[in-house]
Amino acid sequence: MRNFFIILIMKILNVILKIFGKHGGNFLGKIAYKWNPEIFKYFKVKCPVIAVTATNGKTMTNNAIGFVFKTAGKKVVSNTEGNNMETGILSTILKNCTLTGKIKADYLVFEVDEGYVPVVFKDFPLNTLVILDFFRDQLDRNGEVESLILKINEFLKTYKGNLILNADDPNVARLGKANPDNKNIYYFSVEKYAFATTEQKEAGEGKFCPFCKTKLEYEYYQYSHIGKFKCPNCGYGDNPIYKLATDVDLKNRTFKVDNVSYKIRFNSIYNIYNLTAVIACVSLYNIDTEIVKTALSKFVLNNGRLEEVKVRGVPTIINLAKNPTGSNVSLRILNEDDEEKELLFVLNDNIADGFDVSWIWDINFDNLNNVSRIVTSGTRAYDIAIRIKTSGFDASKIEPYLDLHEAVEALYKTDVKKYVIANYTALQPTRKELKL
Repeated sequence: MRNFFIILIMKILNVILKIFGKHGGNFLGKIAYKWNPEIFKYFKVKCPVIAVTATNGKTMTNNAIGFVFKTAGKKVVSNTEGNNMETGILSTILKNCTLTGKIKADYLVFEVDEGYVPVVFKDFPLNTLVILDFFRDQLDRNGEVESLILKINEFLKTYKGNLILNADDPNVARLGKANPDNKNIYYFSVEKYAFATTEQKEAGEGKFCPFCKTKLEYEYYQYSHIGKFKCPNCGYGDNPIYKLATDVDLKNRTFKVDNVSYKIRFNSIYNIYNLTAVIACVSLYNIDTEIVKTALSKFVLNNGRLEEVKVRGVPTIINLAKNPTGSNVSLRILNEDDEEKELLFVLNDNIADGFDVSWIWDINFDNLNNVSRIVTSGTRAYDIAIRIKTSGFDASKIEPYLDLHEAVEALYKTDVKKYVIANYTALQPTRKELKL
C-alpha cells in the first residue's frame, strides 16, 4: 500500500505541474525515491527494457532507438528530454505506470548516466544495454574515467542480457570480458572515414591495454581515442563485429551497414557511431530494415545536438559540448566545412557543468579552417577566449562578452555562416537567445 499511495500522490503532483505548464524533470522521482529507495522493485514490466549509456551521444542514441520503434508502430516509454539519473528515470516511469505499478508499453528505452547504471538496474529489469564511449567529463563529479568503467564492469559481472559495445573504443570494448558466461555480446564498429588520421589529434583516454598494460597500437584514429586498435602483446581489440558501418560519406550523409544504404540528417563521424549502435540494437528486436531506413532518414534532434537552423537568415549549426571530446568533435565538423564561418563558444561553470573548467586546455583550437571570427560568452567567457588566443588564433578576431545577449548581437553583425558551441547549462539559454 505504501508504493500505491506514493504513485497516487506523484500522479496528482504531475497533474498540478501540467496545469502550471511544467514538465517536472526529475522532481517526481526525487520525492518518490526519497520516500522509498526500493520503489524500483514495485514496478511490473512485461516488455523489453533498453538502456543507453556513454559520456557523449546517449541522448541522440536513446531517442533514435525510440524513434525507430515508434516508426514501427510500437508504444515506447522513454526519457527523451534527458533526466538520466535514477530520479529522472523514476519520474518517467511514474508518469507512465498504473497505480499498481504496471507499465503499459512495447518497449522501455532509457538514457542512463554512466554512474547510475548499477543504481537503476539493481532493482529494475534490463534486457539490452548499449555502451557508446567513455571520455573524461565533469571530473569534480565523476572522477577519472577508470572509476566509472570499473563501476560498470562490476555491474556487468552478473549481467547476462544483451550488451552492445563500441569495438573502436578500448575503454568500452573491454567490458565484453566482464562476464565470461554472457554469450550475448554484440560489438559495432565504423570503417575508416575520409578524415581519419594515423596520429591522435585530440585528447583521449585508453592508451594502454587494460589487461596486460602494453601500449595499444592504432591503425587509425577516427576522433580522440576512437579508432582501430589492437594490443600487440595479448591481441586485445580483435573482437567479432556484429554491425559494421562502411562507405561513410559525410558530405552526402550516407553510410552502409550489411550492404544496406542509410541516408541520415547528420554529417559527423561521431553520429555515424551513434546510429550504427541504433541499428545494432533494433536488429535484435527484428525491426524491418525498411522501417529502420525510413526512421533514420527522418530522425533529427532539435535540442541543440547538431541542430541546423537559420537565425536571422544566417545558416547556424548548434552543438552541445560539455567536455574536451564533445568540443573537439564540434570543431572537427567545423573544420570539415570549407565555407567561411564564425564561431560562438559559450562556457559556463555552474554546478551541473562542473566548477573545474581546466578541460578547455584539451580542446584542439589549432589550425581552424576558414574561421574569420570567434565570439565567446558565458560565466567563463574570458577563460575560453584566452584558451583560443594561446592556440595561435588572431587575438584581434576574438570578442569576449559576459552578457549572452551582447554576444549574440555581436555574432550576427555579419551574415557569415555560424557555428555555436555551448556547454551544459549554457545550451538552452543560448538557444533561447537565438529565438529557437
